[in-house]
Amino acid sequence: MAAIPFRERLERGTILADGAMGTMLHALRRLPLDACFDLLNVDDPELVKEIHRRYIQAGAEIVETNTFSANRYKLAECNAQDRCAELNRAGVCLAREVIAELGRDDVYVGGSVGPLGVRLAPYGRITPEEAREAFREQVGALIEADADVLIFETFTDLYEIAEAVGAARELDADVPIIAQMTFTRDDRTVLGDTPAQVARTLAATGADVIGVNCSGGPAQLLRILQLMRRAVPDARFSVLPNAGWPEMVGGRVMYPATPDYFGEYALAFREAGACVVGGCCGTTPQHIQAMRAALDDPARPQPKLIVVKDRAAFEVSDAPEQPTKLAQKLAAGQFVVNVEMPPPRSFTAQKVIASAELLHEAGVDFINVSDSPMARMRMSPWAVCHLIQDRVGLETVLHFPTRGRNLLRVQGDLLAAHALDVRNIFVVMGDPTVIGDYPDSFDTHDIVPSNLIRLIKHNLNNGIDQAENSIGQPTSFTVGCAVNPAAKDPLRSAHLLHKKIEAGADFAITQPIFEPHVLERFLELYAREYGPLELPILAGVLPLYSVRHAAFLHNEVPGIDIPPHIRQRIADAGADAPEEGVRIGRELLLALRNVAQGVYLMPAFGRYDLVARVVDALGRGRGRGERP
Repeated sequence: MAAIPFRERLERGTILADGAMGTMLHALRRLPLDACFDLLNVDDPELVKEIHRRYIQAGAEIVETNTFSANRYKLAECNAQDRCAELNRAGVCLAREVIAELGRDDVYVGGSVGPLGVRLAPYGRITPEEAREAFREQVGALIEADADVLIFETFTDLYEIAEAVGAARELDADVPIIAQMTFTRDDRTVLGDTPAQVARTLAATGADVIGVNCSGGPAQLLRILQLMRRAVPDARFSVLPNAGWPEMVGGRVMYPATPDYFGEYALAFREAGACVVGGCCGTTPQHIQAMRAALDDPARPQPKLIVVKDRAAFEVSDAPEQPTKLAQKLAAGQFVVNVEMPPPRSFTAQKVIASAELLHEAGVDFINVSDSPMARMRMSPWAVCHLIQDRVGLETVLHFPTRGRNLLRVQGDLLAAHALDVRNIFVVMGDPTVIGDYPDSFDTHDIVPSNLIRLIKHNLNNGIDQAENSIGQPTSFTVGCAVNPAAKDPLRSAHLLHKKIEAGADFAITQPIFEPHVLERFLELYAREYGPLELPILAGVLPLYSVRHAAFLHNEVPGIDIPPHIRQRIADAGADAPEEGVRIGRELLLALRNVAQGVYLMPAFGRYDLVARVVDALGRGRGRGERP
C-alpha cells in the first residue's frame, strides 16, 4: 500500500497516471488489437510487469491494472468467462510486484474497469441487474486483491457507468473511485449526452473523481474538462486523452500527438482544474515522462493560449452545434455557389458521388439535393446528402417539401436528417403527385412552408417539438425558402417572402432567372413595401441546353420567363446550343455577383459537366489545371 492514502494524496496536488496498456502490448509483442489482453496477466505476466515498470520509471504515480476488459461478457469472446476473478486478482498482484521491486511507496494501483461490451436496456438486452452483477464480480476481485483506487474508464453509457459505480459502493463504501466517460468528435457521448449532463450524472454517483478519457486528443479533452467543470464546479476531475485521433499508416494504427505536446497539455489540464492527468490510447512512457517533467518544473511558463479563461464562452454546453458552413459563409457575406442534384432512381449512388466530386473540383460550395422532383420515385434525399458529405466532403442542402407529410413524419424526418449531420434545409411545398409516377398517392399536408420554417427555427432549434415536448437538445438547422422574383403578381411574391422571413428563414432561393434586372426590380419592390431586404438571396441559374429545352421551360413551367433575346441566342447557336447555354450562364453568374449573395445552378439533363464550366467563370476550379 502507498504511504499516503489516495484521498489524502488528492488534496496535495495533481496526480500523474500512466498511459496506454493496449498500445504498449501491441508495440512490444505485435499482438493484434483485438486480442484478449487480459489473459496476459497469467499467460505472460513478465510482459505486463515490464509495461508497469516503464510507466513508473517515467514518473507515473498511478499504474492501471491490465483488467480493462476482464468482465464476464468480454471474456466470453475468448472463452474465459469463468476466469474473471482470477485475471483481475492477477492484474493487481502484477502491479504490486513491480511497485515492490522498485521500492516505491508513492505509487497507487488503479483497478481498471471498462464497459461490459454489451448494451444495457433500453438500448440492449442486458438488464441493469445483470450488469450490476457482472460489475460486482469484477470489482469484487479488484477490491479483494487490494487495489488502491477503482478506475472506471471509456464508458459511453451513463446508465452503465452508474451501475458500475453502484456495484462498487455496495461492495465497499469507502473504496476511492475515478469515473470517466468517453466522447465522440462532436463533444457528446455515443448516446448523445453532453459534457454537462455527464458531469452532473457522474457527480451524483458519489465518485471521488469524475472525468473524461480516451475520446480524441488533448485539445478536445481540455474543452470537455472545462464544460464539465462549469456544470459541477466543486467536483474533482481527471483527464486522460488519446494521443490524437488514430490514423492508418501502412496498415498500422498510428497516433499523431507527440510527448512534448502532452507535456504542454499537462500544465493546461492542471490549470483548468484536473487533479488526475495521464494518457490513454496511443500514449507511451515517453508521453508520461514529458508530462512528469512539465508538472515538476516550477520555471515552466503556464499555458496561455490553451486554457480558455472566459467561462461565459461555455454557456452553450447544452446548445446546438456550430453553424453550418453555409450559414457561416452567408453571415460573412461571401458569394456562394450551389448546384441542384436529384437523387438516383435506384439504390446505387456511384454516379451521384462522381458528379459531386466533379462539382467539388470545379469550386462549387454546396450541393442541393432535391426530393422526388416532378413527383417521381427516387432515393430518399437525406441519404444522398449523407453520402455526399461523407464521401466527397461537400456540405449539402436538403430539399424538404411539406406536401405528402403529416406533422409526425415532418418532425421525424427532420430529426433523422440532423442525426446524419444534414443541417441545411430548403423548405418548399413540393410537386403535386398527380404529375408524377403515382398520381393516386397521398398528397395532402399538415403544414405550409412558412409554418414549417417557424416550426424548425422556433421549436426544434430551441429543443422542443411542435407539441412543445422536449427533444433532448436543440437542433441547429439553417433554413432556406423559395421566392419567385418573376412571378405574375410580384407584390404577392414579396408578401410571401416577408412572411417566411418573419417565420425565421435564413436565406432564399429564386426560380431560374435569365436577366439580373428581374431580381433588381423585385428587390426594389420589396424595399418599398417592407424596407431593404437583408435576407441572403441565391439567384437561380439554369443553363439552357437546346431550343426545345428553352421552349418547354418558357411555355410549360410556371414561374419561368425566358426573354426573347435569350431564346434567340439559343436558336441561332443550332447544334452549339449547349455551349451557348454555358456562355449565357457564365454571363449571368458574373452579373449576379453584384445583385445576389450566391447562385443556385440547375443542371439540365444531368449535365453537371456544363454546370462546372459555368462555375469556371469564377476561377475557383481545383482540377484540370485551374487555379486553386
